[in-house]
Amino acid sequence: MIGQQIARFASGRLRQSHERLQLDDTLKGVLAHRHRETQSRGIVLKPSLKQAEVIVDASLLFSLLNTVLDWALSHAQSNIEFRIDIKAWPQHAQLVCRFAHRPADQIGEGDRPPEAASLESLSWRLLEQTAWTMGLPLDRRDDALYSTLTLEFPRTATDEIEGVSTVELDEGFAPSTNSKPLAGSHVLVVASRRDLRVQIRDALRNMGTVIDFVSSVDEASEFCRDGLPHAMIIESIQRGEKFAHLRDEISNEVPDFVFIEIIEEGNTFEMSGFSGSNVARVGRDVIDSSLPSALMFELSKGL
Repeated sequence: MIGQQIARFASGRLRQSHERLQLDDTLKGVLAHRHRETQSRGIVLKPSLKQAEVIVDASLLFSLLNTVLDWALSHAQSNIEFRIDIKAWPQHAQLVCRFAHRPADQIGEGDRPPEAASLESLSWRLLEQTAWTMGLPLDRRDDALYSTLTLEFPRTATDEIEGVSTVELDEGFAPSTNSKPLAGSHVLVVASRRDLRVQIRDALRNMGTVIDFVSSVDEASEFCRDGLPHAMIIESIQRGEKFAHLRDEISNEVPDFVFIEIIEEGNTFEMSGFSGSNVARVGRDVIDSSLPSALMFELSKGL
């Protein structure tokens, strides 16, 4: 999976759609979604995030931030620090990730930094390739105890920069199947029937999502103990008290969490918030045409 992503980014055939995004809010969302996972590993996240608006491709930024966390989690011994600030000149946003790659009590005087290759897993290669694809300079410094990664965002929107509202689109390539609008988003499907699972999988095939399937709400609850997905799609026959409890539990932790219910029949297409409900609804007859749009819209509300 990671190797395929690296190859896709390296191909140069990825069309990017740049837009203005709050880097701090996007990172906060990623950290919130993965809070359970980091907690289960005994890792404490320590963010110190100044506001910064950057101009990047939204799906690539989302993928990059998750990959940074993946890489840090695979090596960190205790805390992972995240910092966002603005350089004095040029006024570029910087994202810094710092963690101890070995226990502090195992460090002796004169210890040397580790071999660079020991910290260069597949996650690092994906991180590196994603940053290059986005045109973001990156720098990594390793010492005997800490690794510090710095990512710089050359296209930072500031009050002093004129014309920043003009978004440049890369017209070098025509749209292709390599353009995945929800690349890296993790979706959990709660459905007991194989035919419905197949229908949902086929509808989201070209969205770049990572999809997991469970057969019941109990299995979904167990799945979410290790870490929350970004969205949950549930067949209507699974709704009940158990689901209501799970939904409330998740919503208390992540208020903007995305829930989409698949209605058994008809061409229903309702966004969350309709009639006061926090669950979007898509009729089974229009899964192919409406589910991708519903998922994109619901996930974009949390950015």
